[in-house]
Amino acid sequence: MFYVAEALLLNKGLSFSKHGQVLAAFGEHFSKTKILDPKYHRYLIEGYELRQIGDYEPIEKVSKEAAQALIEKAREFLADAVEYLKKG
Repeated sequence: MFYVAEALLLNKGLSFSKHGQVLAAFGEHFSKTKILDPKYHRYLIEGYELRQIGDYEPIEKVSKEAAQALIEKAREFLADAVEYLKKG
């Protein structure tokens, strides 16, 4: 989902080097403006948080169910992003 958000922002001529910047810019340019459903910003944040747990929290684990649910959200996000890009 991070790379989808980066592609959408790049389509608007915007590029960022940090995950937090991408999340914030996506919220500003796509969620607040309702160009895409604001739920995708929540999905991005959820994905980022789960990635942080998976990468940096050796004691805490991401459940298979949580990962599968996020994959479904990512598919939905990708499909809507593709449709948006086809229009413009």
